[in-house]
Amino acid sequence: MDAVVVEELTKVYDGVKALDKISFTVREGEIFGLIGPNGAGKTTTLRILATLIKPTSGRALVFGHDVMSEASIVREIISYLPEEAGAYRNLSGIEYLEFIARFYAEDGEAFRRIVEEGVKISGLGERLRDKVKTYSKGMKRRLQVARTLMVKPRLAILDEPTAGLDVVHAFYVREIIKEYASTHGVTVLLSSHNMLEVEYLCNRVAMIDKGRILCIGTPKEILESTSTHNLEEAFMKVVSNA
Repeated sequence: MDAVVVEELTKVYDGVKALDKISFTVREGEIFGLIGPNGAGKTTTLRILATLIKPTSGRALVFGHDVMSEASIVREIISYLPEEAGAYRNLSGIEYLEFIARFYAEDGEAFRRIVEEGVKISGLGERLRDKVKTYSKGMKRRLQVARTLMVKPRLAILDEPTAGLDVVHAFYVREIIKEYASTHGVTVLLSSHNMLEVEYLCNRVAMIDKGRILCIGTPKEILESTSTHNLEEAFMKVVSNA
């Protein structure tokens, strides 16, 4: 079964098409990247799939469930990390993970397992005892990634997961995403404007610009079809030919 099926998805804001009949699929177990510049339509797509906004037309399914008519079911099997996700500043890191775990745990044992998983994913060690307001941006992002993945969703939707992070924190987040896709059966749909990062991280990518999908394929397929050396070059070539 495909994890995500998007068909002719359109979103119009005040007469402007943020999405223009885009279509793509995400296979179960893969890391799929939506790549493009700011304002290309990446976040709008992810927010529709996360059931936060409704499309103007078209259809989107998550593991066979329609994001509009079966939104409550979709929310139970996804975990969504916005680009500008926040955390409660006056909670410690561990208190924040415990707070989130209570929404998912069916009993005390499940609660313990979820929190332990969050602690492991974050890699923050003793700093989890400190208040979130003392964290750097990279530490906050690692906490948020831990919050997203510790519940082992069927689909993790990550909006610009490493945006603004230094090389150390960005590397850590990328490695965690790869691990959870490969060893925990989590399908990942992420957006990024960092095309070199996506080239390293994703099994397949869709290039999007001005609300339209320009091409889809593995990084290798796209590089070969465009006769370029990296996805940045490929994107510029595809845009110029669109």
